[in-house]
Amino acid sequence: KIMKRPNILLTGTPGVGKTTLGKELAQRTGLTYINVGDLAQEAQLFDGFDDEYQCPILDEDRVVDELEDKLGDGGVIIDYHGCDFFPERWFHIVFVLRTDNTNLYNRLESRGYTGKKLQDNVQCEIFQTIYEEAMEAYKEEIVHQLHSNTPEDLETNLEQIIQWIEQWMKDNN
Repeated sequence: KIMKRPNILLTGTPGVGKTTLGKELAQRTGLTYINVGDLAQEAQLFDGFDDEYQCPILDEDRVVDELEDKLGDGGVIIDYHGCDFFPERWFHIVFVLRTDNTNLYNRLESRGYTGKKLQDNVQCEIFQTIYEEAMEAYKEEIVHQLHSNTPEDLETNLEQIIQWIEQWMKDNN
């Protein structure tokens, strides 16, 4: 099936700026933005509750089923902090956002993260856990890291991704 517009995955540790980037990118490009956390909340795509982290446990199979038809025509930006359960065929490019630990700590703390949840997310970033997950789940050449520390980084990332989208559309239409 030929897609007229690419599907993009924005991933990274919670607090790195995926949602801000995704919403702005959708606004500037007309692509459809889907925050998997919001989708799961609306459709109740959960499989229990994690008492330790005080959050619902995502039912990954049901999320994939829910998204399958939405991604078939292309033109979708998916935003989620996990990435290895999405089918590889869905995405034309994967962006892993990365943030300095101090910035990340402050962002998560301002969201009310504390204790083990806060520490584990900062460690996840330190150890490049999401980047490594993406490198294992997708072809290396489609996985890219983006710095996400400042408003200038956001603007640079938007410009780079928009240029990539425009080139992809020229090459594939």
